[in-house]
Amino acid sequence: MNSEKLQTGIECVLFDLDGTLVDTAADFRHVLDRMLTGEGRPLVPPDRIHQTVSDGARALVRLAYALEDQDEEFEPRLQQLLDFYFEQLQRTEALPYPGILELLNSLDASDIPWGVVTNKPEKYSLRLLQNLELLDRCGTLICPEHVDNRKPDPEPLILACQQLGCSTERTVYIGDHQRDMQAARNADIIAVAAAYGYLGPDVRAEDWPADFIIRSAGDLAGLLTILKFA
Repeated sequence: MNSEKLQTGIECVLFDLDGTLVDTAADFRHVLDRMLTGEGRPLVPPDRIHQTVSDGARALVRLAYALEDQDEEFEPRLQQLLDFYFEQLQRTEALPYPGILELLNSLDASDIPWGVVTNKPEKYSLRLLQNLELLDRCGTLICPEHVDNRKPDPEPLILACQQLGCSTERTVYIGDHQRDMQAARNADIIAVAAAYGYLGPDVRAEDWPADFIIRSAGDLAGLLTILKFA
């Protein structure tokens, strides 16, 4: 596949997973529909699921069942969701966002390593990336199991840079949540807000501590070419 080399001073590019590198909302919609239909409960509108994915599995249980974490039913519902999701990943409908594969091809052609730093547990991250044929191309995958402190703490991003042998000052981190931008800022990494991701209706990327905001994954290559550090 033909790929254009990126003319940039960036040493490596790191991505959040859900809502940034990959659109995973369809899988979670299938899982919640399966759970709620099995109990005769009303389904959650797809747009509400889309807005909640980046807040994690616990937030999806709160959304679907109007439960709080301390409720007796919460943990069994959460475990069922996670079990169903792991099954769903084997036939995943998740897809890289438009423009992402072209960007990854350009990064590979330019010998710029890239990786994933996510709060998604390793078990699910590995299966998702493997089934999307991205795992072998990914230079590093940092999940909560690999660190003592998850995002917004800078530890996961700093570890990723260490594994890739890159300086934080010339690393870009792209994410669709405020904690992603906080983690990047705390790690002295260039913070790029993915405003195309899973933002709630009242969430503004402009309110995050981001260095740049992009509205489409297809805009990433253009942004990287600006960062030449001449």
